[in-house]
Order: sequence, then C-alpha cells, then structure tokens
Amino acid sequence: MRLLVLIWGCLVLPGYEALEGPKEISRFEGDTVSLRCTYREELRDHRKYWCRKGGLLFPRCSGTIYAGKEGQETTEGRVSIHDNRQELSLIVTLWNLTLQDAGKYWCGVEKRGPDESLLISLFVFPGSSRPPKQLDSTSAEDASPALSSGSSKPRVSIPMVRILAPVLVLLSLLSAAGLIAFSSHLLLWRKEARQDMETQRNEKVYLSHLAPSFHAS
Repeated sequence: MRLLVLIWGCLVLPGYEALEGPKEISRFEGDTVSLRCTYREELRDHRKYWCRKGGLLFPRCSGTIYAGKEGQETTEGRVSIHDNRQELSLIVTLWNLTLQDAGKYWCGVEKRGPDESLLISLFVFPGSSRPPKQLDSTSAEDASPALSSGSSKPRVSIPMVRILAPVLVLLSLLSAAGLIAFSSHLLLWRKEARQDMETQRNEKVYLSHLAPSFHAS
C-alpha cells in the first residue's frame, strides 16, 4: 500500500507542495545533521515519518521511523524524529554520519489518499577530505609566541616601548629646536652679509665721487 501511495504522490499534483524543506544536504563523515520539514496547517494532526528511498523501478520506503504522538521524540539507532506541531515542522537528526548514509530520503505525512512527501538527497563525503579548520583568535594568540620565537628579528616588549616613547618625543623636540635655531642663525648671517655688501657698495660710490675732485685740485 505504501508503495502505491508514494508512486501516486510522485505523479499527481507536481506543483502542489504540502511539505517544504531542503532538497540537498552535504556533510562529512562523522558529522551530525539536523533538518526541518515544514507542513501545512491541515496536516498538523496527521502521522509523520522519515524513511529512506529504496527500489529501482518502483520507489519504496525502507527503515521507516514514525514520529511520536503529542510531540514526543522518537529515536532509533542514530536517527531521531520529532513532530513540532506548534511550529508545523518535522525535525529529523542523524548522528555520526557514515558514507553508507548517503542517499535519498523522504519526509512523509500520512493522509487519506496519497501521502504528502518531500524527497531529500543526502551527500556524505569522506572525513579525510574535510578542509583544515582555521585557528580561532584564542588559538592564534597561543600560537603566536611559538611562531615568533623562531624569527631572527628581536621582539620589543610593551614596557620597553613605553619607556622609549618619552625619549623619542624629547629627541623630536630637541631636533625641532635645533632646526629652528639653525634657521634663525642662517637668516641672521644672510642679513649681516647683505649689510656688508651694501656698506662696501656705498664706500665704492663715495670713493668714485671723491676721485674727480681730487684730480681737479
């Protein structure tokens, strides 16, 4: 009977989806996956189940697990199923995934006539293909001393920086004061040199005026 119900559910009303949820899920070997299939209000009091799709020519359910009544959680092996009627959702959890768990599954709801069902494909990849985890901030801080110890550059501790900071500021002020004094001295020297040049020019002019009068006498 369940075979005919599933075939009918796959053929009729293809645009009508009484169940909604993920169509594909990908995890690694050893992971835990939890999925949610939501259903319509009119299916609240109907019996829900989870099963694996079997059969080649004619689809059928295998390893069917039914949700408990009154929201009770049902667990069989590494699979648990819970019907949350307040949220209109069927929650399925699979622990410690294996490569053999990969396949297609149904979230199903029994009702008069064909059952409502949602087909979900589960992909399980080998644990060896899992990408390496990135270090979090705590691990990075713990690893930083070990990484820096092998570096040839010396590290300056924070107290030393605090000691050197006022000295650097004082040196900067002294350098600025010296630069200002040098600039002032340079301006004064240029002013005195200009005055000497003007004095020499005036003397030459004065002597040039005295020369004709000297020859006339």
